[in-house]
Amino acid sequence: MRQLGTHLLLEMSGCSSEFLNSTENIQKALLQAATEARATVLGSSFHKFSPQGVSGVVVIAESHISIHTWPEFGYAAVDVFTCGDRAMPNEAAVSLVKAFAPSLHEIREIARGIPGQAGDRPGERQPTWRPPVDRGWA
Repeated sequence: MRQLGTHLLLEMSGCSSEFLNSTENIQKALLQAATEARATVLGSSFHKFSPQGVSGVVVIAESHISIHTWPEFGYAAVDVFTCGDRAMPNEAAVSLVKAFAPSLHEIREIARGIPGQAGDRPGERQPTWRPPVDRGWA
């Protein structure tokens, strides 16, 4: 695969319900994460659900940072997706873990790019990409 970006999936549990239910807290944390990742912020949008929960996105020139919270479970799901060489998605994740102070968190990293094309590493094996038939994509 020719990698074009890095997508981090951040799962945080044991967060403060009050923090997770505050649009102001969530927006501040995501914008700070974008800054610490050296990303270029283009805009943002956040929505408070009734009775609880917040969803939001910070659109960055390099892609996006998005979130959905479940205050009733003390849980937040965050995506940090960056393209190019300038932004540092791992710094965004560190900033978010610090801001949300979860008792537990997991970060999964997914390389995003063009399937079947060689990357920048000499001798890199070419994976064969096929859509999953069981999901009706074929």
